[in-house]
Amino acid sequence: THRFHVEAPPVFEDPNSFNSVTSPDIRNPAEIYISLIIPAYNEEHRLPGALDEALNYLQQRAADDKSFTYEVLIVDDGSSDGTKRVAFDYVKRYTVEKVRVVLLGRNHGKGEAIRKGMLHSRGELLLMLDADGATKIDDLEKLENQIHVVSAKKGGGTRISDVEISVFGSRAHLEEKALAT
Repeated sequence: THRFHVEAPPVFEDPNSFNSVTSPDIRNPAEIYISLIIPAYNEEHRLPGALDEALNYLQQRAADDKSFTYEVLIVDDGSSDGTKRVAFDYVKRYTVEKVRVVLLGRNHGKGEAIRKGMLHSRGELLLMLDADGATKIDDLEKLENQIHVVSAKKGGGTRISDVEISVFGSRAHLEEKALAT
């Protein structure tokens, strides 16, 4: 007899209610404007600064423009320090709709952590931000404007991988890889 293992769909846990929230899938249509993916490996001490800066910026943009919607996905890449605890503290403070944590059981490396975060994102635009705060979130609008300019020059509908900006990825670009995962 053959036994088949069917993996349960990934979920996010809401630390306030302990309810499970079904994880989105890259093949689903975007539900929000931007997903900010933060890969974190042993970033217990630097993560709060990056999250405070990013969330303050995102909240201000959302207050100024009601159509601006966002989520922050913290991907704990198998950390052995308190990164997971710090991340869940932010979920408790901002809700599972705004901040989510993806836990990788072991360290897979930054690239895979980013990929896993993107595969479970809901955003139309996907942005990776380092947990060390090296990139300033205030530059986000400049990147968005550049993407729109380049896309308009090419007649719209261009693949984001054709654009000379490497921080963003598109949902469509990741779909093929998601099918192989």
